[in-house]
Amino acid sequence: MSEPSENRLLPQPTEDSQPFWDALKAHRLDLQTCGDCGALRHYPRPVCPECHSMAVTWTTASGLGSVHSWTVSYQAFHSAFQDCLPIILATVDLEEGVRMNCRLDGVDPEKIEIDLPVEVAFEDVNDEVTLPVFRPRASTGDA
Repeated sequence: MSEPSENRLLPQPTEDSQPFWDALKAHRLDLQTCGDCGALRHYPRPVCPECHSMAVTWTTASGLGSVHSWTVSYQAFHSAFQDCLPIILATVDLEEGVRMNCRLDGVDPEKIEIDLPVEVAFEDVNDEVTLPVFRPRASTGDA
């Protein structure tokens, strides 16, 4: 896969999501955590879906998970992504119990399977934006 275009669409952080993006710049995957009931959530938002509290803290995630589902796009949804086709978009079940939608790299689209173990990696797009991507976990078993 080619490197993404310099002029591609980039996220626009909000007040609620800014700590998530700041953590990514530091190569950490932080999850929003309810300051009252402790429920983890992703995507960042102002209200806890469990107890409706607006109290927020942040927890650093392990970055480990498994593929829940995926789609392979051979058609760019925006011209800035034309150079990086095919794009694999995956829903990942993080070990912490939340799901995250993200690009999946480093795997043949024909070899993806449900429960494929993955880990987060960090793509420094520019000085301001780092994106999370998931890649298959390095094998830890004996060869």
